[in-house]
Amino acid sequence: MARWDPGTEDRLRRAALELFVEHGYDDVTVTQIAERAGITRRSYFRYFPDKREVLFAGSEQLPPVIAEAVRASEETSPPAIALDAARRVGVLLVERVGRTVERRAVIASSPELQERERTKSAAMTAALADALAERGAVEPGLLARLVAVCLQEAFERWLDTGEDFGACFDAVVASVRSAAELFPSSVRS
Repeated sequence: MARWDPGTEDRLRRAALELFVEHGYDDVTVTQIAERAGITRRSYFRYFPDKREVLFAGSEQLPPVIAEAVRASEETSPPAIALDAARRVGVLLVERVGRTVERRAVIASSPELQERERTKSAAMTAALADALAERGAVEPGLLARLVAVCLQEAFERWLDTGEDFGACFDAVVASVRSAAELFPSSVRS
């Protein structure tokens, strides 16, 4: 194989996912992933720093993408800006990632991978909050966390149903709005 074969990264991702599903994340080595992808162990590390990152390739791009979506939104109110940005980024994400039910199962099977998933989500939420603050949001952190929950729930629904991501996102937002009506306007202790 060519040293810098453009398809190698995709082969590594597919090989890793197949092996993780077959044997469990903890029982798979970088050497096994590399061999299944047709490269050497040493070459593997030109693409990924460890076996965990093969599942999270490209996730470092999510924070700047969502921040730019906030900046580019034509909406005017911070909640509408945040929802618009999250919906558009979610649509882009599902187009690029594809339906990865297996990936979700592998992550759910490993506390290490669950922690990495939370780290990825936290970075995206922080970038969303920072961009919302730039757009004048009064409580950008709270708004970003709420919208991040909507995005995650919509992604889960999309994985479970295969329905259009935008429809999943809109349904989640409608559910959150409905649930918010359950809170009384004043709460007494």
